Amino acid sequence: MATKGWRSQLEQPVSIAPLITFRVVFGLVMVFSVLRFWYLGWIEDHYIDTQVTFDYFGFEWVRLLPPFWMYALHVLMLLGALGITLGLFYRVSAALFFLTFTYTELIDLTYYLNHYYFVSIASFLLMLVPANRRFALDNWIWPAEYSLQTPRWTIGIFKLQIAIVYVYAGLAKINSDWLLRALPLKIWLPAQDTLPLIGGLFKFKITPWLFSWLGMLYDTTIVFWLSWRKSRVLAYLSVIFFHSVTGMLFQIGVFPIVMIGATWIFFSERFHETLLEWLERRGAYFRKSANLVFAKAAPKATPNWLLCLLVCHFSFQLLFPWRYLLYPGNVFWTEEGYRFSWRVMLMEKAGTATFYVKDTQTGREGVVDNSEFLKPHQEKQMAMQPDMILQFAHFLTEHYEQKGVHQPAVRVETYVTLNARPSQLLIDPEMDLTTLKDSWKPKSWILPYAYDTQK
Repeated sequence: MATKGWRSQLEQPVSIAPLITFRVVFGLVMVFSVLRFWYLGWIEDHYIDTQVTFDYFGFEWVRLLPPFWMYALHVLMLLGALGITLGLFYRVSAALFFLTFTYTELIDLTYYLNHYYFVSIASFLLMLVPANRRFALDNWIWPAEYSLQTPRWTIGIFKLQIAIVYVYAGLAKINSDWLLRALPLKIWLPAQDTLPLIGGLFKFKITPWLFSWLGMLYDTTIVFWLSWRKSRVLAYLSVIFFHSVTGMLFQIGVFPIVMIGATWIFFSERFHETLLEWLERRGAYFRKSANLVFAKAAPKATPNWLLCLLVCHFSFQLLFPWRYLLYPGNVFWTEEGYRFSWRVMLMEKAGTATFYVKDTQTGREGVVDNSEFLKPHQEKQMAMQPDMILQFAHFLTEHYEQKGVHQPAVRVETYVTLNARPSQLLIDPEMDLTTLKDSWKPKSWILPYAYDTQK
């Protein structure tokens, strides 16, 4: 009986307007994002003029395509984003965008960003919901599918996903460096004291601590304030302020725009109805499709397989970020369990990595010029992340074997600094990295962090 009660609550018909506005806003931001990526020359920089790519563990089969197909992939991505925005062949468009975007995201680990991960998740969830039943060109093709209602869960899944992003980002900030030492904001903010309007604030010593605590409190509580009608407007103004400031301070792409638009879904049905009616009055094709007299399809019963898929998805989202507890040491140092856990802008980390390749037959050893193989961004990211260091070592092994080096041994001397503390060795410089393989197991070959044991 309890199961039936919960299911009836999830499938209760509600206004479809919030889902539609989420679809349109998300689609528009993705169209802008793809065009921006292309305009800035990042397709060529990331995927054409490159020798080495770093694989995500388990996704080694995702390979860089020839130049023509990389451009074609982005054309398809743009078409998918346009299809989402206009509600044209919506399911196909959402699937097309999800597949093309996620494929390009998985090509090179050095370009991992939390907002790329969020975009992949949001586009995946959009594939599963009927967000084309109103204000969509699909209404002209399949008029009988037009509906003013949708099951409650189709809106709730986006609220839950956004809540996970914010709350987990806030929980990750509850550590001594962030709250007690104001790191890394104590490093970053003084360098931004020339910004208009807010730059003067960064000259005060207390500002990094103030921003650290407010950032933690904002992330952990904002979804609750957005969900409460009485605080919603003020909470949304704080969303705009928070993401606008972080957008000015840090190079995080379109993420601020994505979150400013995505959090609209917490507003009332009446707000979305008003907005949608205003848009329909100004769009002839959408207005006609909305006003035609045809069958208003009632929400269909949700298939069991879809509910099971959603349960699996959100179980993963809730549990996977905690995997770092299974690893020893400081998660910021080892980065085991760091990614895909909504740890956003939490540390200032840098490293230098010098690789040595030795011919095991002759005993001759030489130093590798990393820039011969890697772009500056790739080298910067690789030098401080153990799994990427190991991948590059295996690449060097294969490369120099082809150059005639007999069973090359590869070692690295890598010094890493975390939150402006003195740098220290990340890996034993005498360790032959060719003998190691990456896995889910703890990387015992990472040297302990000398300055604290905090995770």
